[in-house]
Amino acid sequence: MYDVIVVGTRVAGSPLAMLLARQGHRVLAVDRASFPSDTPSTHYIHQAGLGFLKSWGLLDSVVDTGCPPIRHLNFTYTDIEIPGMADPSADGIDAVYCPRRTVLDKILVDAAGESGAEVIEGFTVTGLLREGDRVAGIRGRIGEGPEQEFRAKLVVGADGANSIVAKEVGAATYEGSPAACFIYYSYYEGVDWGMHHRTGFGEQQFASWPTNDGLALVAVMRKRDRFRDFRTDPDAGVQEIVDQIDPEIGARLRDTGKRVEPFRPMLYPDNYRRQSFGPGWALVGDAGYHKDPFTGWGITDAFKYGQLLADLVHESLTGARPFEETLPEYQRERDAQSASTYELTQSISELTLTPYYDSVFRAASRSEHYSKKFFGLIAGLYPPDKFFGEAELTALYEEVNFPVVDRHVVNTGVSA
Repeated sequence: MYDVIVVGTRVAGSPLAMLLARQGHRVLAVDRASFPSDTPSTHYIHQAGLGFLKSWGLLDSVVDTGCPPIRHLNFTYTDIEIPGMADPSADGIDAVYCPRRTVLDKILVDAAGESGAEVIEGFTVTGLLREGDRVAGIRGRIGEGPEQEFRAKLVVGADGANSIVAKEVGAATYEGSPAACFIYYSYYEGVDWGMHHRTGFGEQQFASWPTNDGLALVAVMRKRDRFRDFRTDPDAGVQEIVDQIDPEIGARLRDTGKRVEPFRPMLYPDNYRRQSFGPGWALVGDAGYHKDPFTGWGITDAFKYGQLLADLVHESLTGARPFEETLPEYQRERDAQSASTYELTQSISELTLTPYYDSVFRAASRSEHYSKKFFGLIAGLYPPDKFFGEAELTALYEEVNFPVVDRHVVNTGVSA
């Protein structure tokens, strides 16, 4: 009998298993993958996310893989350019990192095992065990082996957007919106232009950042209705988008860039929040809450809310408060803390800016000190409700002599 079974051992599940095992709880973590293995990802870890890795004693392990630090960011929305970097965080983190998931996930899985969690790789969950209306465990198998059953006080689904735990318990979506885009990305050598996140005219975007092994991830995005045409020649499509958004970088990609791995195409899952707790079960990471990858918050949020869930589950396992109190609190806190980021991501992931966000970012680009706040917002170090607060924006608009645009104005596709 385990205290907790975690289904899925990537960026949400492994930290949860690790943290609970470090508290002395008996934890089983299973994943149908074997590690190291890859998964679609932005790779991007914000300074706030790196703070969790540091507090867990794992940041040095990521740095030691040779993943290069990034200390200058280039953000562009059509003709709005905001280059810079957030100030170091309170714990001294002055860079961001974008490790390959083959690297990061292996570090996390190993940390869970080293902390005392029992980890079973290559295990496919086929169903949940129940005692009355309460989830009481899992059943599944390794490869073609015999079906096995494991029981626990709590089963946590950390198994992504297509979570079998969410399906088995019928977790309802209570907030959501359709995904807007598709993405193609791959890894290139001969690309040494640093970190770029450029959204251009024509509802398209390209992004690039350095990762492990001297390679750069280069990604492009367009609206989903253009997916069929794009997939006929993705190399030409990538070059076309980069050329249109930044001809200078496009020339460098053509002259010195070489794609060294196959493309990873992906139609984004929808944005959603699912019911993330019930009798004997909970959901964490993309299993319970997903937003468009445009803002690159997936890994950081997985760390943040994995830590939150671990803290609250620990309270219940030690008898301080029952699960009937701690699990609803987990969902309430997750939703409250992520509300601003969730709204911002949905608003700008259409690859156009509403007049409101256009006015805010355009004004911020003209103010050196407010640009710092912008990068603090991106890093997870400056509160969104303060950045977009009435007093702060009024002062910004007055400083740069810019007209105020109400946040509820409908996007007309025309810049303010």
